[in-house]
Amino acid sequence: MNQSVTANPPRIWTAALLVIGDEILSGRTQDKNVAQIATWLNVQGIRLAEVRVVADKTDAIVEAVNILRARNDYLFTTGGIGPTHDDITVDAIAEALGVAVVHHPQAVAVLERYYETRGGLTETRKRMARVPDGADLIENRMSGAPGIHIDNIFIMAGVPHITAGMLDALTGTLEGGLPVLSKTIGCWVAESEIAEVLRTAEKTHEGVAIGSYPFFREGRTGANFVVRATDPELLDRCIVDLTDALVATGRDVTAGGI
Repeated sequence: MNQSVTANPPRIWTAALLVIGDEILSGRTQDKNVAQIATWLNVQGIRLAEVRVVADKTDAIVEAVNILRARNDYLFTTGGIGPTHDDITVDAIAEALGVAVVHHPQAVAVLERYYETRGGLTETRKRMARVPDGADLIENRMSGAPGIHIDNIFIMAGVPHITAGMLDALTGTLEGGLPVLSKTIGCWVAESEIAEVLRTAEKTHEGVAIGSYPFFREGRTGANFVVRATDPELLDRCIVDLTDALVATGRDVTAGGI
C-alpha cells in the first residue's frame, strides 16, 4: 500500500525595511529603495515582509528597530547615517541594542583615504565612522562612508545608488531560502466575478500565492493575476490550471498580462 508523505514546507526567510527620515514623510523626497531592496532580497531567497517609515526621532527609531528585528530574520534600515546633526540612526540603533557608539578604526581609515584629496577628514565627516560597538562594516565603493552590520541589522545609506552598491557588497553573504518566482496572466474581467476561481486555484496548489491586480482601461474592466511560488513546476501547473479555469468561464486569457 502506497503512503503519501507530505514534505515539510521550505523555510521562509523574511526581512523588514525601516525607512528613516523626515524628508520621506514630508513628501520632499520620494523613497526609491523599497523596490530595489525587495528585488535584491528575493534573489537572495529572502522575502520583504514589511516596511515602516519613521521620522528622525530617537524614540520612534528605537521602538521600530526592536519590533522589526525581533519578528524577522533580518532588518534593513535606510537613511540617517550622514555627517549632519539630524543623522541619528547609529545612535538610535545603539540605544535599541544597549551598546555604546564608537568610531570604527577601519571606517576612519576608509574616510581618511577618501577625503585625502577632498579637504581632509574633518570632525563632521568623521561622524560617518561612528558605529554601534561590536558592528562590522558594509563596503561602500561609491562615496567612502560605509554601511554597518550588527546582529541581524543592516544599516545603509538613504541615497538609492549608494544603497545599491551596499547591496551588491552583501550579495551572497546572507542565509536565505529559494527565491520567489512569478508569472502573470490577465483577462478582461471584474475580479469580483472570478474571485472563487482564484481562491480555488490557490487552495488547490499549496505553496502558491495569487495576487489579483484590477485595472480600468479603454472603457473596460480587467485584471492581471500574478502567481508566485518557489517551485517552478508548481508555478507552471498553477498557471495552466488557472488559465483553463478562466477560459472555462468564457474569458480570453493573455499570457504575461494585459
